Amino acid sequence: MSAPIVIATRESRLALWQAEHVQSLLEQRFGLAVELLGMTTKGDQILDRALSKVGGKGLFVKELETALEEGRAHLAVHSLKDVPMDLPAGFVLACVMEREDPRDAFVSSRYPDVDALPQGAVVGTSSLRRVVQLMAMRPDLVIEPLRGNLDTRLRKLDEGGFDAIVLAAAGLKRLGLATRIRSVFDPDRMIPAAGQGALGIEVREDAVELRQRLGSLVHTPTWLSAHAERAVSRALGGSCSMPLAAHAVWRDGWLVMDAALGDAVEVRRPLLRTQVRGQPATEAEARALGESAAAALREAGAGAYLPT
Repeated sequence: MSAPIVIATRESRLALWQAEHVQSLLEQRFGLAVELLGMTTKGDQILDRALSKVGGKGLFVKELETALEEGRAHLAVHSLKDVPMDLPAGFVLACVMEREDPRDAFVSSRYPDVDALPQGAVVGTSSLRRVVQLMAMRPDLVIEPLRGNLDTRLRKLDEGGFDAIVLAAAGLKRLGLATRIRSVFDPDRMIPAAGQGALGIEVREDAVELRQRLGSLVHTPTWLSAHAERAVSRALGGSCSMPLAAHAVWRDGWLVMDAALGDAVEVRRPLLRTQVRGQPATEAEARALGESAAAALREAGAGAYLPT
């Protein structure tokens, strides 16, 4: 009997759901024995500071990559929006799976949507992308940092610390918590993060056979959309401290990308927005579409918004 395939995963309830989902697919489709290696990352441990202040989203994946590098695991399952735009040498994204709902969710015990919040209401999020877009909608709101896993964030809301919080709809739906969603933000109003709602599978570059198997799990429309979205961030510097939104949707054979950039320091500064479209059939063409969106943002003045 061959040795089992080992999936490295964070130990939050959502991360385990995601890893178990991939585990089930690999067992059913290929008849493989698959085990999970649960790990706690620095991103899970540091909860009193914003990610942009302590090293960015890579804090959620570094320990998992170390397990891959050392041979303790064969693949890692990530929320794609948490994966840095440039992976370390020797690692690749082998697969991006079909996207769940990519939108942001408004969650509140008392109010049905962001427009119903009273003047000066307190909204919880630690996402700079969400902060600048909330300020564009409602500059009167008080935005307070909110870190922790999904259950921790919901508990903090229920304890009365916030009038509302903003979360990814995908995570709530995957954990059977869709009833907590009071409303979802239209992507025209709150553009999602690059890769939001999609799962990415990371492996070592030299894992040729495994990469071939995982290739059959790729959802091509999501794969191309994600490459386009991630290319916007990469072309602008790819920093976690950059309040950037990028979301691409297929419409009548065209991939339509909306992107927006805010100022991380002056969060009430007007958003820069752009929309581009194309018909990419390859990763390179998808990346080129994203790069064109980044170029349009630069033409609109992004240089004055980006960290120096």
